[in-house]
Amino acid sequence: MGEAQAKNGTLELAIKNANEGMTIAKENKIFSVLNTSYLTLSNLQEADDNYQLANTYLRAHLKLSDSLLKARRLLVSLEKRNAFLVAKQINHQKQSTADLEDETGSNTLNQLTTILSVLLITILSLLTLSLYKNNNIRLKSNNLLHKKNSELIISKEKAELASKTKANFLSTVTHELRTPLYAINGLTNILLDEDHKPEQTKHLKSLKFSGDYLLTFINNILQINKIEASKSIIEKEVFNLEKKIANIISSLNNSAAGNNTKIHLEFDKNLPHNYNSDQLKISQILINLIGNSIKFTKDGDIWVRVQKITNNNKLYNLRFEVQDNGIGISKEKQEHMFESFSQGSIQINRKYGGTGLGLSIVSGLIDVLKGKIYLKSELGRGSLFFFELQLEFTDEVIEKEEISCFKDINEDALSEIKILIVEDNKINQMITQKILTKMKLKSEVVENGEDAVEKVKSTKYDIVLMDIHMPGISGLVATKIIRTFNKELPIFALTAVAIGDKMEEFDEAGFTDIISKPFKKEDFEKKLFDALNLKKLLNL
Repeated sequence: MGEAQAKNGTLELAIKNANEGMTIAKENKIFSVLNTSYLTLSNLQEADDNYQLANTYLRAHLKLSDSLLKARRLLVSLEKRNAFLVAKQINHQKQSTADLEDETGSNTLNQLTTILSVLLITILSLLTLSLYKNNNIRLKSNNLLHKKNSELIISKEKAELASKTKANFLSTVTHELRTPLYAINGLTNILLDEDHKPEQTKHLKSLKFSGDYLLTFINNILQINKIEASKSIIEKEVFNLEKKIANIISSLNNSAAGNNTKIHLEFDKNLPHNYNSDQLKISQILINLIGNSIKFTKDGDIWVRVQKITNNNKLYNLRFEVQDNGIGISKEKQEHMFESFSQGSIQINRKYGGTGLGLSIVSGLIDVLKGKIYLKSELGRGSLFFFELQLEFTDEVIEKEEISCFKDINEDALSEIKILIVEDNKINQMITQKILTKMKLKSEVVENGEDAVEKVKSTKYDIVLMDIHMPGISGLVATKIIRTFNKELPIFALTAVAIGDKMEEFDEAGFTDIISKPFKKEDFEKKLFDALNLKKLLNL
């Protein structure tokens, strides 16, 4: 039943029924069925991308196969002995028959009995021989299956090694790319904020766009790699869905205005607003879909809709729609739209740009959220992307959002604040100090972890911005040392590494939070604002 349901696409139900079959086989000690259950569950878990559990069941299958194989070999030995005994019995019967024929040669009834006895013995002999050959065939089949399963284990191990190697390679490459990008984006923002010649504005904005584009591309590759490696998990938090979508639309309105396109929000009035779900992933999905519509819609409209399908108590099945009246997608191109680096055609890529990763990320994130996405489009008449998600309603009160705003705080109130920058790259030192200066904050710089530890011992700082990769001891080691004598000091990991893969390591080291380079100025400012507890200065 599990195998049949898996072929019909109901993988979750298939795994449930296969597990039930395994339990019944265990309880009744039907080892041949139990062995089949292990193999079936291994295949189902592999289809569900749960390779660790698939490997566990496969090993259980191989172990039980070996035990059954030994039992069958013992059975074959017994059968050989039985065949010998049967053959001996045949000879004995033949001798008895001959003696009987001599004694009762004229007795027809005895002759018939003799013939029937010989026939019976012959049939028994043929059955024994057939059983022996059948067991030989089974033994060969089991050996073949054992060999195939061993090859499967080796293939899985090779695939896991290749995946790990790819992840390490991407982590290293993105770190090396993010470090100079921090300098490029940081210097560009500084130059745009400072006095510059009017004719330079266009060039600086082009530089900023290129830096942001490259950063988006790097983040997209990391996101896809994370989804493929099944490392993307659901992180629930309470949020206002209508407000979240309105904020997303507000942030994309400038891009839409550049194409003379308007974005409209239609939120079902009968829907509650607050839900407990992964708002970050939902935001990423909508940003990619709306951004895609903006790119391919000029002088048109985009509609973002949220509707209720069904609800069961607090669980709401919602339908999200992003519709535009842009260029549309041809039927033959629609089948590949959710694949990585797919944009329909080379001409579209040249005309509209983009990486071709957005829809692949959308599809992956919706899979993580256990939803489904659909596409309806007609060339020249626009596109409709819609997906369904199950969200949990909550009546929990959402705290009022706090706005960090250093510019509204008197400079004298900030003059006593001391920030230590631990960074070995001269350009990055200068950029970070410039950003802090614009926020009216004073800072000092040290170039390695050893000096950072000594500085924190001798001077009272309000915040430490700690780089991770430095000569001498790393930022991780330096933070661990600081935590042995100072547990309260806010220490931020200012790093270019891929955060998702190192989160546990950062937590163990004792970091207060992580700021990924290159960072958005608004995010950086808010984290410092909260860490310094400046709300009281604004009476918030």
